Amino acid sequence: MRGGGYSMSGAGCDAAVVGAGIVGLSCALFLQEDGKAVTLIDPGEPGSGTSSGNAGIISIASIKPIVALDTLKALPGMLVNPAGPLRLRWRYLPRLAPWLLRAALATRPSTVERAMVGIQALASRAIRAHEVLVQRAGAGALWRSQGWLKVSLDRTTLDNFIAAETPALDRFGVAYERLDQRALLDLEPGLSSEVVGGLWLTGTREISDPRAYADRLAALFFERGGRQERRQVRGLAEQNGEVTGVLTNDGTRHATTIVIAAGAFSAELAAAAGHPVPLETERGYHLMLPAPVGAEGQPLLGRPIYCIDPGFVLAPMDQGLRLTSGVELASRDAAPDFSLPRRLLPIARRYLPGLEEQVISEWQGYRPSLPDSLPVIGTSRRHRNVHFAFGHQHLGLTLGPVTGRIIADLVAGRDPGLDMTLYAPDRRFW
Repeated sequence: MRGGGYSMSGAGCDAAVVGAGIVGLSCALFLQEDGKAVTLIDPGEPGSGTSSGNAGIISIASIKPIVALDTLKALPGMLVNPAGPLRLRWRYLPRLAPWLLRAALATRPSTVERAMVGIQALASRAIRAHEVLVQRAGAGALWRSQGWLKVSLDRTTLDNFIAAETPALDRFGVAYERLDQRALLDLEPGLSSEVVGGLWLTGTREISDPRAYADRLAALFFERGGRQERRQVRGLAEQNGEVTGVLTNDGTRHATTIVIAAGAFSAELAAAAGHPVPLETERGYHLMLPAPVGAEGQPLLGRPIYCIDPGFVLAPMDQGLRLTSGVELASRDAAPDFSLPRRLLPIARRYLPGLEEQVISEWQGYRPSLPDSLPVIGTSRRHRNVHFAFGHQHLGLTLGPVTGRIIADLVAGRDPGLDMTLYAPDRRFW
């Protein structure tokens, strides 16, 4: 629901959720399930930020941390490849260096193990949490179960990729199938004969329009009596050492419970609550392209594919085909550089020859990332009415609803059934 449901009053509420992306919306909805009067505080429309620009994949198979030892080894090659999955704006390096050092330290086996256990614990609950919200919001038409393909143009690259990915999938019981070229082209005949084979993650789910999904969740929130304050949060309001609300650009908004779910913009508020966290921003891009169709008007691609070399996603969506590129490390305020995803178009045509290189629209957003690849989910030790729900890196859409359910449990004093020390705001991040 775009428009409507907004409030400009400064009245208090049971819970104020800072941030109206998929994580904030999920927190708000599950808090409402417990009978809370909830106010979202965000200057933008719900779901209009990074939550709208992803590839729409409920990626329960993405268990390994983003930064691992093999990533470090491949880093030089990534940086010199103009079409590679990683780009660094060098003038930002001095500010980024401490985070990079912590990320490198987080590749130690014990930290990687902790990250995989923590990610899998959340991912294994993700689909059920989505299903609850999909059912409540009447969003079933946006929910697909075609699975996710990871494919390559080179046999050695594919073999190495599968050898690196499948041990974690086997360990945690994530369903997959390895496809040779014939089986792959039977499944997706629109792919090029250059594609040598792939890995089919059969248990993943897809959202055919992430923004429409957020709209349905927002509509449900407002129908239940939720409100939104179109305000920028500047800090936390305190009285006698207790947090009583949030400070906005238009005064104080009082609340009994505060949930910080502002994605890449959460670090300052976490620090105000007594928890400085090493949060950095991975900038991501997408291009919207016309949906490629065959001679009989049938879609040429039935499910999202990850093109392993050099590393990008082609995702069929209701409004066309979305090409999402890798990671750019730069200042949050730096101007977008859409030459990065546009360089991928000729390579994308090698995977999908029917692709038109006509760009309908282009987008850039922010992924909130921590060195150990785990989000911050939990309660402030200093202020027990302040809760954190941010830092989901590439898995915001996947883990948003399960995070919302956990936050509602914490606010209500219920045991979420997880080892919450893995996601604690005062943990060691490397």
